[in-house]
Formats: sequence, structure tokens, C-alpha cells
Amino acid sequence: MEQILVLSTGGTFDKTYDLLTGHLQFQESFVPSILTLGRSTLDTETQTVFLKDSLDIVDQDRESIADVLKKSMHKRIVITHGTDSIAETASFLESFDLGKTIVLTGAMIPYSFGASDALFNLGSALAFAQVLSQGVYVAMNGKYYKAGMVKKNRSTGYFEAIQ
Repeated sequence: MEQILVLSTGGTFDKTYDLLTGHLQFQESFVPSILTLGRSTLDTETQTVFLKDSLDIVDQDRESIADVLKKSMHKRIVITHGTDSIAETASFLESFDLGKTIVLTGAMIPYSFGASDALFNLGSALAFAQVLSQGVYVAMNGKYYKAGMVKKNRSTGYFEAIQ
């Protein structure tokens, strides 16, 4: 199986709790630790594009992600991203028709908190990246959705297909 590129962009996935200020913040991506803890035997390369809350991500940041994707020789890519704007970023990336399989995933609870969905969501995204055809997808809670066909239900905290 070919190598999978895993890009980190922040979001709840990579947040930590600052004991001094009481705020959530970023230090580094947890993706390498998650891959080790999950005993992944996949051939992966990890790279941090930036670490931001997804509410703060703007089109210039999405362009930065797209630039990495355009330059990468990888055909299968997973991107960790904050859930508040993951659907927007997926749609943005879909517009480039990169000829790659790109799966975005996130977490509702920070990995650093322990009882996080980050492990499950990253594992699912890696599995989906191996079997889905070219295109851009969002993978959350064991399901995948085509870019442009998904939204976060802010009432339930789950993702659902756009009808």
C-alpha cells in the first residue's frame, strides 16, 4: 500500500488545556502520538500545516492547505481539522480537482482530555483514505461524506448528510 500523508491543521483534535489561564491552546500536533498509541502499521508521513481553531481559519489558510496538496506526490491524504469549518474546507479543496483521495477528520473532544473521539476518527479516516476513490471527503463518527454533501448538526454535535 502506498504511503498516506497526514496533515495537521489544529482544531479541537490538537488542543490542550492551559492550567494557568484555563484556556484551550495549541502546542504541537498529537497525530504522531495517536498513530503510535493506535499501533498503526500504515506507512504514513505526518506534517503540520498550522495549528488553528477552525473558527479562525480563512481562505488564505485553505490556500495554504491546497498548496501543500498540490506539491505533494502523495495520492492518499488525511487532514485533521477543526469541526466548526471542516465542511467549508472540504468544499474549498474539492474545487481544485487534485486527482487525489483526501479525507478530512476532526474531534469533538480534545485528544489530550483522554475520552476523545480523535483516535476513532483518525483511524476511520485512514481506513477510508485507503479505499475511497479520488475526491474530497469528511469522515466523522465512523461515516464518510462527500465534500459539499455534509454539515455539522450543532444541536446534536454529529455530522449528517445534506438532503
